[in-house]
Amino acid sequence: MTEDATPLEHQVNTVHEHLSATAELPVERDASRWLGEAEAVASDAAAGDLEAETIRKRIGQVDRLLSEVDGTGHEEADDHVEAARRICREILEER
Repeated sequence: MTEDATPLEHQVNTVHEHLSATAELPVERDASRWLGEAEAVASDAAAGDLEAETIRKRIGQVDRLLSEVDGTGHEEADDHVEAARRICREILEER
């Protein structure tokens, strides 16, 4: 992330970082599937030159995917998922 990143870009990068961190942890198989897809969408949103509305649409997709995760079976991963969800909600409420 560059120094001139907008607040939205910073939030999206943080969501992606939280989801990337879950990939390193032993999580339940069902959760892993949803987290992997959410991470891929967040990566796309964080990748670069998208308009703010497109970023928000991608974050809406991430939020929906994360809503399918009831738990990961790993406390640290659960904390990352909750943090990502919280930031997604913040982004979506800023519309």
